[in-house]
Amino acid sequence: MLTTDTQFLYAELMDVVRLFGEDVPDLSHTFASEGDVFRNTVVVCGQTFRFEEKQPHDGALAFKRYAKRFAKLAVYRALEAVTGRSMPWGALTGIRPTKLAYAELAEGRPFEPLFEKFGVRPANIALVRDVLAAQCGIYAREEGAADLYAGIPFCPSKCNYCSFTTADITRTGKFVDGYLTALEGEIAACRGLFSRLRSAYVGGGTPLVLERGQLERVLRALAPLIPAGTEYTVEAGRPDVFTSEKLDLLRAYGVTRICVNPQSFCDATLARIGRRHTAEDIYRAYAMARGYGFDVNLDLIAGLTGESAEEFFASIDAALSLAPENITVHTLCLKKGAKLKEEEHFLAAEGVERMLAYARGKLYAAGYVPYYLYRQKYMAGNFENTGWCKPGKACVYNVDVMEETCDNLACGANAVTKKLFAGGARIERLGAPKDIPTYIAKAGEVAEKKRALFTGAGAFGKTL
Repeated sequence: MLTTDTQFLYAELMDVVRLFGEDVPDLSHTFASEGDVFRNTVVVCGQTFRFEEKQPHDGALAFKRYAKRFAKLAVYRALEAVTGRSMPWGALTGIRPTKLAYAELAEGRPFEPLFEKFGVRPANIALVRDVLAAQCGIYAREEGAADLYAGIPFCPSKCNYCSFTTADITRTGKFVDGYLTALEGEIAACRGLFSRLRSAYVGGGTPLVLERGQLERVLRALAPLIPAGTEYTVEAGRPDVFTSEKLDLLRAYGVTRICVNPQSFCDATLARIGRRHTAEDIYRAYAMARGYGFDVNLDLIAGLTGESAEEFFASIDAALSLAPENITVHTLCLKKGAKLKEEEHFLAAEGVERMLAYARGKLYAAGYVPYYLYRQKYMAGNFENTGWCKPGKACVYNVDVMEETCDNLACGANAVTKKLFAGGARIERLGAPKDIPTYIAKAGEVAEKKRALFTGAGAFGKTL
């Protein structure tokens, strides 16, 4: 149990406590400040730890930012001392480590000293450095520029690790036509809300689970908003939904890259997680995509239920043998709503660490570079997700979304639109309903509020 005398710090401190698992000892925290001095005291297991940091600041927002930063560091150091354990990202709990690195650079300071202070492991500091290098030429704040997203929340089946707002189309097929009508209207309402489109992305779910005519409705609705030559990605998804007719359609509408998401090349793992395809189907789908000239991203997950490190190593080797433009290595993250979370199957952090270390070594050796990364709560081992690409093949959409450098017009159920103000100093979000029938009923309202947000008629940081 955690207690603190400063309530606005509680949520931040709990994020640190959770890093150490469910068996973390009880601790109490007190906070005090005087001028530029921040003092934190942590009592845990009968030991008292006192920390003092001096940091000039200007204004209430800066004060809170530094108060949270140093309080989290104090709790982390105390728990590290009494448990003898350290975390791969130290006391950093945010989902975007690179944003903190960019903030330090913007202040004229190298980011490495702050990361070292927070206990981030040297290999992860190097990873961040390489990500920032790979983003050169892509990372940019551009007034009026935007990325466009359309979400298709239907899948052939529900994977047991998945907590996304997706639905098995065999049970929810009756909603597809109504959903597409609502989505078409929301997409049309985005016209005129940006001066330049940096990228477009159709995600899911599994967009290619739609029938050809249904898929064309989505692509036709998006077409007037996407200039020729724009990076245009479709998360094609599982190999069991690939057909030449659907790939013909993607090429006809100017799609430039697709995602093939095997998650594993091990047939036993695929069966355990609820997939209805085999590794052979992955190879078949990949070959089909290559025949159309698309850039391809392959997704893999480290830490899937029952999968050994050696089986994961084989999946990395299989992905590299295909030589796609992008390979994304996720760490299993179990959230509320995932069947696997309810069944409480977890892989020891040591196993995941071996998997990720192998992936990094192999990807670097094959000439891939890390170009974006993010972290999530409840990740196995408190590790990270990393997108790797061949040089010059980074996905602009992924960089923009992770670094939050421009507006994002997101359409569909559970899609979150972001509008940046003051060069990104303030971000307002508008979330659409998660439930498909509710989204269908409120899509018009979502579109109206989105237009108001982008035309300056109001602020709507809420979910409808």
